[in-house]
Amino acid sequence: MCNISIKELLGRLGGVQTIASVMSSLKVSRQKAIYHIYRLRKYGYVKTKKTSENKRVYYISFENKLKGTNYADIINKYSPIKVSSLEDYKIYGKQPGPEEALVYAIKSKDFRLLLASLSLFRKITNWPALYKLLKSNSLKRQAGALYDAARRVMRTRKMAKRFRKNILPEKGERYGFIIDGLKSDDFKDIERLWRVYVPFNKEDLRAYRQKLQK
Repeated sequence: MCNISIKELLGRLGGVQTIASVMSSLKVSRQKAIYHIYRLRKYGYVKTKKTSENKRVYYISFENKLKGTNYADIINKYSPIKVSSLEDYKIYGKQPGPEEALVYAIKSKDFRLLLASLSLFRKITNWPALYKLLKSNSLKRQAGALYDAARRVMRTRKMAKRFRKNILPEKGERYGFIIDGLKSDDFKDIERLWRVYVPFNKEDLRAYRQKLQK
């Protein structure tokens, strides 16, 4: 089994693996499984992440070598909270900006992904591009509420005045949700202004600030 080719290893191990699953798939010892992961990593086919239990998980694919990225990668670059992509979609040939990653996070309606994405407001500079993305996805108020929540725990880029004016809710707009069914106990002022319910409470943002300060 030591002589197995890289091409065959990719074919047999492509996907999400652990040392135990590699041992099972190749019917090899733990030491040999580690060795084969090492071989694939040398060629750029392996990305490694740690679970909340501090276990290593290996994402093995040919696309890893192409240096593709996804929106979770961009969020992880700036956020103290690390997240995994909710899909296998990869972007090649260009580096998406924080504006696109923020819209992805809002559309996901995923609590952890949204919380992690607050750090993107420290990097956003292209407000016209963000406005177009938010408008086309009907997410203007959600972004405004998240921005004001982010400012409670960190310094952010200053929002352009014209941008803010254009995303404020129109008179009589009904309340909406960022995450269906979740409301804040602490940010009622933000919710009233944007007419959208904030999914975070002070304790969520307090923990976030502590991670930022480490």
